[in-house]
Amino acid sequence: MNALLQHRSKRFSTAIAVLLLAAPITSTAKAFSGDPPDDTYPWAVHDLNRPQPEVVVPGNGYGEPPSDAIVLFDGTEASLENWMHAKDPEDREGDWVVIDGALVCVPGSGNLLSRASFGDCQLHIEWAAPVEIVGHGQGRGNSGVFLPGGIEVQVLDNYDNPSYADGMAGSVYGAMPPSVNALRAPGQWQRYEIIYRRPIVRDGVVLDEGSMTVLLNGVVVQAATPLDGGGGHKKRKPIDHPYPDFGPLVLQDHGDSVRFRNIWYRPLRPRVVDGGTNGRLSREASLAKRAKIAAQIRQDAATLSGLDRALRLFESQLYEQNKAAREEADQVLTAYLETLATLAPDELVKQKTPVLRLDRALTYLTRHDILPPSYFALSTVHTIARAQGWKE
Repeated sequence: MNALLQHRSKRFSTAIAVLLLAAPITSTAKAFSGDPPDDTYPWAVHDLNRPQPEVVVPGNGYGEPPSDAIVLFDGTEASLENWMHAKDPEDREGDWVVIDGALVCVPGSGNLLSRASFGDCQLHIEWAAPVEIVGHGQGRGNSGVFLPGGIEVQVLDNYDNPSYADGMAGSVYGAMPPSVNALRAPGQWQRYEIIYRRPIVRDGVVLDEGSMTVLLNGVVVQAATPLDGGGGHKKRKPIDHPYPDFGPLVLQDHGDSVRFRNIWYRPLRPRVVDGGTNGRLSREASLAKRAKIAAQIRQDAATLSGLDRALRLFESQLYEQNKAAREEADQVLTAYLETLATLAPDELVKQKTPVLRLDRALTYLTRHDILPPSYFALSTVHTIARAQGWKE
């Protein structure tokens, strides 16, 4: 084995050899397993270099806002500051008001707009139709929740009150009826959980038709329903026109004293990033991201020693080929194998775990063409592992 490795480098000092053997291998336990990065995915499968999700503390009870929610109405007069009337004062017959912790539509006030603008979101909103039953069909407890871009989730008292299906509570108005009618009786609070993904249209090209998921009182009534432009009153909206990236939430004044409470939203992560969609990136963006990840790994490798350092440097090659990093990893690996050749059998046994991890890493790297099949150390490591009975 020494003859095979002599051309790689001069022997390290005894102190360095001891360091190579003693250094624990901890940072690469999961590095060489899942499919590697490619031209559209900058991460390996199960990649430990991928950032951890942000920690969000959920609300204490159902419907309570989590720690990252933007609260638009919390039942206080102060939260009216988060809203503005669509109509000028001289054009409206009243103002939306707060009564008993609820935001109440005074007929003739016009629509109410959130001052906050947002796009794709998780929206929680609760509403209640008047206790007194007046009218029927669309004339009973009518309002609406308009998401950015003007797509409406209908608010209507349809408890024992049929109407046209694509205009009932929980419908994407004018486009898709709710799958079921899960309303409580008039006067009781109804809960909407809405996941809104707006249509994405660029230069008349529909990149994503968008979707709406709606839970009414905990019952799914829209399940990723394609928006197809979103409906309107007596007409369909074409989907080939631009939709705003951001816009306000709009509560409709349809002439009924509908109440609202506990309104909050969370922005959703974007679907289109750096020219890609659905988790993929453009080739240029993926390569740029991979280069950044590789640089971070090389920086981390500089703080390590022994095989930890070598394997971390090899790991960086998954993201970006770097000659200097490869040569440094080769040098450390050469020294390690030379040292193994000098060990007595009882000392070599102590290197079982490092050798097997190294064997797995080199096998992975050659299988995915990160290292050539003829890589100098591969057959040597295989030979050691088999000779010791550590693998078949």
